[in-house]
Amino acid sequence: MKNRFKNPLGRMNIKQQMILLFLVLVIPLFALNAYGNSMAGQILKRHVTNAYIELNKQNFKLINRDIETVNKVTSTVIQNSQIQQLDPFAEGTVFARVKNYEQLEKMLLSFSQETDEREPVYYSLYVYDPDNSYFFAPYYPDRRKAGVYFFSDEKEKPAWFDEAVAMKGNGYLKRIANLSPPVQGRQDQETLSYVRAVNNIYRGGTIGVLVVTNLDARIGESLSTVSIPDGELYFMDWNDNILTSSVQGMAGKLELPPEADPGHSTIGVMDVITSDFIYVIDYNYVLQQKLVYKVPVKTLLAQQSEMKRVIQVISIAYFAVGLIIVFYFWQSLMTPLQKLAHFVRRYEPGNVVPETPYRRRKDEVSVLISTIYDMARRLNDLIHYKYRMDLKQKEAQLQLLYQQINPHLLYNTLESIYWKSTMEGNTESAEMIKDLSKLMKISLSRGRDLITLGEELEHAGAYINLQLNRYDYQFTVRWEVPESLLVNHVPKITLQPLLENAIIHGIKNMGEDGIIRISGHLEDKCFRIVIEDNGFRPVNYESIHRLLHNEVQDPSSGYGIRNIQERIRLHFGNCYGLEYEPREEGGTRVTITIPRTEVATITTTGQEVS
Repeated sequence: MKNRFKNPLGRMNIKQQMILLFLVLVIPLFALNAYGNSMAGQILKRHVTNAYIELNKQNFKLINRDIETVNKVTSTVIQNSQIQQLDPFAEGTVFARVKNYEQLEKMLLSFSQETDEREPVYYSLYVYDPDNSYFFAPYYPDRRKAGVYFFSDEKEKPAWFDEAVAMKGNGYLKRIANLSPPVQGRQDQETLSYVRAVNNIYRGGTIGVLVVTNLDARIGESLSTVSIPDGELYFMDWNDNILTSSVQGMAGKLELPPEADPGHSTIGVMDVITSDFIYVIDYNYVLQQKLVYKVPVKTLLAQQSEMKRVIQVISIAYFAVGLIIVFYFWQSLMTPLQKLAHFVRRYEPGNVVPETPYRRRKDEVSVLISTIYDMARRLNDLIHYKYRMDLKQKEAQLQLLYQQINPHLLYNTLESIYWKSTMEGNTESAEMIKDLSKLMKISLSRGRDLITLGEELEHAGAYINLQLNRYDYQFTVRWEVPESLLVNHVPKITLQPLLENAIIHGIKNMGEDGIIRISGHLEDKCFRIVIEDNGFRPVNYESIHRLLHNEVQDPSSGYGIRNIQERIRLHFGNCYGLEYEPREEGGTRVTITIPRTEVATITTTGQEVS
C-alpha cells in the first residue's frame, strides 16, 4: 500500500507555522535585496560604460575636427606665396627684409584670430637664419602669441626643430616644453602644439617649421564639455604619452591596464572595467591619437550606495513593521485561540463552563470563542435535560408497570368468573365474559404497539361476539381474510373502532339484513384490509376525508378513525392509512393499506429491524 504524502506542517503548531510564515516572507526579501544590489552594480557599470562610449565617440570626433581644421589652415599657410618666397640667403636690403617680416607677422596673426568666441590657437613660423639676415626680428616666442622667429646658431634652435624637419612636411601633435631654449625665452612655454615642416614648393628644401600653439586650451574646451564625477579625461598619442588632460599639470605617460591594448585594431572604441576604474578608450592609429575616459567606480557607485542604504533602511523598517504586525496578531489572534484550545482540551461534558472571556472587538475570533462557550453550555443543558428525561422515562415505565397490574388483575378475575359461570350452567354469560377477557388480553398485548393480523382479527371477533350478545338484533359478519396475511403486523385496536362505526352508523336496526364483510388481499409490497357494510344511512365522505387528511383536527368529527390514521402513519409513513368511499350496492367501504411485514419485527418508530 502506497504511503500517502504527509504534510510536514501537520507536525507544527500554529505558533511555529506563523514564525515559519514570517521567515518565508522576510528571508526572500533580504536575499532578493542582496542579489538586486549586486546585479544593480553590474548593470549600472555596464549602462554607464555604454553611455560614456557614445560620449567618447562624439568627443573624439570634435577633437579630431579641431585638429583637422588646424591641419587645413597649416596647409593654407604653407602654400602662401609670402612664405614660399621667404629665403634668408637671398640678397636684398634690410628694408626689404623688414617689410617682408611685417607682412608675414600680419598674415600669421590673421590666421590666429578666432571669430566664434572659442579659445584661439596661434600660428608661428620658426626659420633657420645662419647669416643672421633678420637680426632685427625679436626672438621671444610665446605659446599665446603668433609670429615669425629667426635663429642663427645651435644655441637658439629649439629641441624639436630637427624632429619636425625629419617628418618631411607631415604634421603631428607634440607637447612642447619650451618653444625656444630657456635662456632665450620664458619658463612658462609648455603647450600642446601642432608641428609641421614648411617645404619649398619651387626650389625644394625646408623653409622652416610651422608651429600651432595653445592647442591644449582648444582641446580642453572640448574635454570640459564632458562631466565625469571625479573622473579624468586624457588626450594621448599612440604611445600613451599625455598630450593634454582635464587634470591640471598632468604630464608624462598614462599607465593603462593590459586589457586596454588595442592589438592589431587601428580604429575603434574599447572599454575596460576594473575593480577601481572604468576605462573608455577611443583610438585612431592613423592619427596616432587616443582619447581616454578614466571613471572611478567608487564615485560612480556612490549614488547607488545611497540607494542601497535607503533600500536597507526600508528593509529594516519592513522587518520591524512585520515584527510589530506579527506581535499584534499574536496578541490579538493567537493568544485567544491558545486559551480557547486550552479550554477545549480540558472541557468535559457536564462540567461547569466558566464565563465567556470578554473581547471588545466583534471579529471572527470573538464569535468563535463565544459560540464554543455557548455550545458547551448548551451541551451541558442537553446532558442535564437528557438526564432528567431518562429519570422521567424510568418513572413513566415504572408507572406503566404499576398500571398494568390492574388490567392483569381484571383479566385474571374475568377468567375466574368465566369458569365459575360455566360450572354454574350460565353458558351465555360465560361466553360474554370469555370474549371480554379476550378483549382485555389483546388490548394489553404485553405492552406491544404492533400485533399480528391474526391477533387483531381475534380481538375484532371477540368484539363482534359481545355486540351480538349485547343487542337483540342480529347481523351477519363475513370473514374473507386469507391465512397468508395473518402473520403481517398491524397497529393493535385497528379493526375494532371501524367495526364499531359500521355497526352503529351502518347496519344498526337492520336486523338480519345487516351484513358486514371483512376481506384482505395482497398488492405488491403492501396488503389491504377492506371493511364493508350495507348500511342505508347517508354518510358525509367529504367531512371524513378532511378528518383523515387535515393537519388541524376538528374535535366535532370525533377521534376514533383519526387516531387509527395517525397511528398507521406514525408506524409506516404517510403513504399508508385509511380511505373511505361509498359502495355501489349501498353502504360504506373503508380500506386499510399497510406494508407487508411478515419476516420482520417493527419498532414503534416504524423502522424495520431484523
